[in-house]
Amino acid sequence: MTKERLDIHGPRCGWRPQAEDRRECTPSCGTAWNTFRTRGVCPGCGVKWPGTQCLECQRFSPHEAWYHYPRDVEENGIGREEGLTQRA
Repeated sequence: MTKERLDIHGPRCGWRPQAEDRRECTPSCGTAWNTFRTRGVCPGCGVKWPGTQCLECQRFSPHEAWYHYPRDVEENGIGREEGLTQRA
């Protein structure tokens, strides 16, 4: 049995963030962190960011739109292996 996991990728261009990718909490506290480890909540000051900028295409999307679940993959017609192979 294959263990299915959440797939994280940009909703606009499909870019997948890596574990070492960081964003800064500006103009709030300046903390740099991986926003996908905390679902957009800054560990430095607790601000929950509603949007996240893609480091590839530079466009903003709602933070929650980056999270794609196995059911979403099936419903959108993407192959299971294709949609679930890479994760942040």
